[in-house]
Amino acid sequence: MREFTIRKNDAGQRLDRFMHKAAPSLPASLAQKFLRRKRCKVNGRPAARDTRLQEGDLVQLYINDEFFDQPSQDNAYLSVTAPKLDILFENAHILLLNKPEGQAVHPHDGAEYGRTLIDHIQAYLYAKGEWKPREEHSFTPALCNRIDRNTSGIVIAAKTAEALRIMNQKIKDRELQKRYLCIVHGIPSPPKGRLEGQLWKDAAKNRVYISDRPQPGSKTAITDYEVLQSKNDLSLVQIDLITGRTHQIRAQMAHAGHPLLGDGKYGRPDPRWGRSHQALCAWKLTFRFTTDAGCLEDLNGREFTVPKIPFVEEFFGP
Repeated sequence: MREFTIRKNDAGQRLDRFMHKAAPSLPASLAQKFLRRKRCKVNGRPAARDTRLQEGDLVQLYINDEFFDQPSQDNAYLSVTAPKLDILFENAHILLLNKPEGQAVHPHDGAEYGRTLIDHIQAYLYAKGEWKPREEHSFTPALCNRIDRNTSGIVIAAKTAEALRIMNQKIKDRELQKRYLCIVHGIPSPPKGRLEGQLWKDAAKNRVYISDRPQPGSKTAITDYEVLQSKNDLSLVQIDLITGRTHQIRAQMAHAGHPLLGDGKYGRPDPRWGRSHQALCAWKLTFRFTTDAGCLEDLNGREFTVPKIPFVEEFFGP
């Protein structure tokens, strides 16, 4: 709770406008909720939003301390009043989420304020009371893996520092298997095989390149693929990443002559199909721990899948 004595320069304004100044990180919708619940008082009595404040009035705001901070990227979760998450699995330590196409996982250069996946995760855990930022010295709920804005599928979020440390190590040691589904142009031949090449990144263009021979700064990229269905010169392909490089699937499939449907960066835009970004989903995740997993041991051997992938149903049926 915070108390404010109204001085001459603040007199005459409405209570809701004063609240916006006093608690700049408080979303307007939540401010109205607090007013309805009588958590905003003037001179000891619940007050309406349009109450005109007078010099000498005592305003008491019974709201969380976090809302009195200036808005920033670090507290963007406060602007999320109704978190939207497609939760595939949750326990005391982790969340497995199905991220939709078009949502960034993290803010980019300060953009996407309050709309990214991590903002919604933090808002969800804050609302549940499982994460209390004022009581934490350093830990913040965090993502263990990332996928591109326009790629959908499974993302792992750690709810505790212990889970984050363990999961990051398991990913590094390749004790998780991640499989993707994508739609590509044409029919890859053979229908099941391995793509292997050298990948290097041009950071300025946010683009990678594939070569059959080593290049300065390049790294080996290996992708296993299997064609599941073909129709109308399109193929539904399952991908198993042996290495995990930036844009690896998109770049290697394009280099092999089968760019992803809708991928304008590595492929060719085709207005016939009505897609403006890649048809790619991180659809299956299997935990295969070979060493102790501590608080995550119960996950060992479990497999999780995205139950419904819109682009698969659109082009190949349910």
